[in-house]
Amino acid sequence: MQPIVTFKQILTGGVPPQRATRDALGTLSGRAIRYCEPVMAASGFGWYVFPPIGFQLMFDGAGVIWTYDGAEAWYPLNHAAQYPGFAAKFDAAAPENSRGFSPPFLATGEEPGALQIWTGLIARTEPDWSLLLRAPANLVHSPGYHQYEGIIETDRWTGALFFAIRLIHTGVPIHFATHRPFLQVQPVRRDHYRDEFLNPIAVEQGLDALTPADWRSFNKTVVEPNRNPERTPGAYAVDARKRRAAERV
Repeated sequence: MQPIVTFKQILTGGVPPQRATRDALGTLSGRAIRYCEPVMAASGFGWYVFPPIGFQLMFDGAGVIWTYDGAEAWYPLNHAAQYPGFAAKFDAAAPENSRGFSPPFLATGEEPGALQIWTGLIARTEPDWSLLLRAPANLVHSPGYHQYEGIIETDRWTGALFFAIRLIHTGVPIHFATHRPFLQVQPVRRDHYRDEFLNPIAVEQGLDALTPADWRSFNKTVVEPNRNPERTPGAYAVDARKRRAAERV
């Protein structure tokens, strides 16, 4: 099958992108893994992206300083910072008209604490597919920052794959480790987030909105299992996994 996305790992120091795992890197409980298919499906939807280098940020409410694995000091983040040693490598490899335009690794925004982080990647998707960038599903990250979500039309746009965060905690280091994903990238069809697709919505209120077919489905889904004292938990998970297996045949 033709890959829907191609990641070009420009900064090669870290872990390559990899498929997100249904058990959220083994952090989900055994009960969730066995019975909670919605959580499992969301956890495994997309690909993990890892920091290209271990680094730390510290925010004082106005400015940001940063350091990275192997650095000897903390450095003020004045507008932007390059990945260590990358600018010279970029200029040596780039065509003449692109030299001097190496993407910054970190860049500050206009608001205090606003920050843009380069994943070290450039991504290209098949026509009509975009990438949704978000925090890794069901993996806890530091409460010291808020991660913004964004959709990039990567079938048309060939630029560095950045994402944005807002630093919250002040006076304490916020760590990003190379073995821990800091981003989950998910494929979305462009048609599916257009206004023409999303604006039409039906809302039917009250119990009278439930049709005989709705009641039959409710009875099968909720009533019958709860009337059976010997029922096996996780029926939804079993049915969903059987359907998925049948679709692969």
